[in-house]
Amino acid sequence: MNKIVSKEKFSENVTKLVVEAPLIAKARRAGHFVIVRCGEKGERIPLTIADSDVQAGTITLVIQAVGESTKKICALEPGDALTDVVGPLGQATHIQNYGTVLCCGGGVGVAPLLPIIRAMKAAGNRVVSVLAGRSKDLIIMEKEVRESSDDVIIMTDDGSYGQKGLVTAGVEQVIKREKVDYCVTIGPAIMMKFVAKLTKEYNVPTEASLNAIMVDGTGMCGACRVSVGGKTRFVCVEGPEFDAHQIDFDELMTRLKGAQ
Repeated sequence: MNKIVSKEKFSENVTKLVVEAPLIAKARRAGHFVIVRCGEKGERIPLTIADSDVQAGTITLVIQAVGESTKKICALEPGDALTDVVGPLGQATHIQNYGTVLCCGGGVGVAPLLPIIRAMKAAGNRVVSVLAGRSKDLIIMEKEVRESSDDVIIMTDDGSYGQKGLVTAGVEQVIKREKVDYCVTIGPAIMMKFVAKLTKEYNVPTEASLNAIMVDGTGMCGACRVSVGGKTRFVCVEGPEFDAHQIDFDELMTRLKGAQ
């Protein structure tokens, strides 16, 4: 059992939980995820680790309530406990000094992007972050992102905060004003598809995280298979991050739509 230490609601459907998990907090790196279960018969839910505190022995998870299981997890209060938290799982993000790294996140994708932003900054990179959402209330973890970024651009579909427009407008704005050596994108598949299409035009190497398609987290169910460079890859054991220019996003979106 893993006790909930604190809870914060970002919006009606997005909740941040700080959970006791000392061994995971010590071992996790940027890009890692955990499998959580709420109740003895609960569904296995893969969640990327947004943050950790080694001294406190806690990890931070950001959950979007989209189904019965995630709604049940989001309904937990401090003092309650998750039945299981297993991890860290997946392949850690490859971190190095690229030069200037552009990190773009959409919606809850900002949560798994945050540890990558921090790690890229710690490696000596200039980090420019672009955060996007449909409206102001869907921009999350801005304060934390700003603390580890050299510059932050906010894009909202309705113009209620930052600049009005899609994430790609912010990405192109950065690429046109300065040399970008590497890009990381995490968010809805459609967003990552068009970020990858844009960065390919400008020859900027780009990495995308496909954590949204994961199910059991072990590679046994096969639900997370994707085509990368014409080969079948399994997101939960070989990813969750892949070369965005090699991902078949149309196939990915078709499979995600079918799973809903």
